[in-house]
Amino acid sequence: MSEPEITDSHCHLDFPDFEGELDAIVARATEAGVTRMVTICTKLRAEPSVRAIAEAYDNVYYACGTHPMSAASEPMASVDDLVSIAQHPKMVGIGETGLDYHYTADSAGQQQESLRIHIEAARQTALPLIIHARAADEDMARILSEEYANGVYTCVMHCFSSSAELAKAALDLGFYLSMSGITAFPKSQELRDIFAAAPMDRILVETDAPYLAPPPHRGKRNEPAYTAHTARVGAEVFGMDYATFAAQTQKNFARLFTKVPS
Repeated sequence: MSEPEITDSHCHLDFPDFEGELDAIVARATEAGVTRMVTICTKLRAEPSVRAIAEAYDNVYYACGTHPMSAASEPMASVDDLVSIAQHPKMVGIGETGLDYHYTADSAGQQQESLRIHIEAARQTALPLIIHARAADEDMARILSEEYANGVYTCVMHCFSSSAELAKAALDLGFYLSMSGITAFPKSQELRDIFAAAPMDRILVETDAPYLAPPPHRGKRNEPAYTAHTARVGAEVFGMDYATFAAQTQKNFARLFTKVPS
């Protein structure tokens, strides 16, 4: 019997960790029921190589943006740049963008400017915004809300591991929360509780591969096939059987990532 279908909504297949292994990585993912992957470009100059991966595999799509930790060291993206890249048929999301004050608080101003540019591109393209948030909950909630008041857009809080307050702020705007391997770590009960309180129709699953491998692979290189381990924990969090949970996350992904064929 084949595995229930799920989607890895966020991975980094262009990272050197996967070099020369992509055929096997994609094959293992498919075997685990991971029928689609969105590989994320974190610097605009890497876009051609990320796009090439999406073009090489039928079930791989991509998103593009400037990661907040690179906001100061990379050229500032423009709305026009992002809108132009979004014309590609397999480019399905804007980002990842966001705020990270954990390592790069000194570039907070540039991160906020970059975030607002990405939000405007998400508005203009009607593609979902992909948000990275770390140690910046108050500014993140404020900017997302301010910008939403200026014009609607859709959004996923990727690898969500922030506070219940930021979860509520995002959900109140109609946004989505994505479960990564962190949700499956034994010490993440508080995070599991935040997810359990969220509407089931607003949940996605992801790996953030090569990072954050869920048990039983914790501490090793993560890969899209392991989305299934996180999704099984997600099913437990929501008190659902795995097939039902998987099917719901597929519906959620299709509703948010409207450019990806369902």
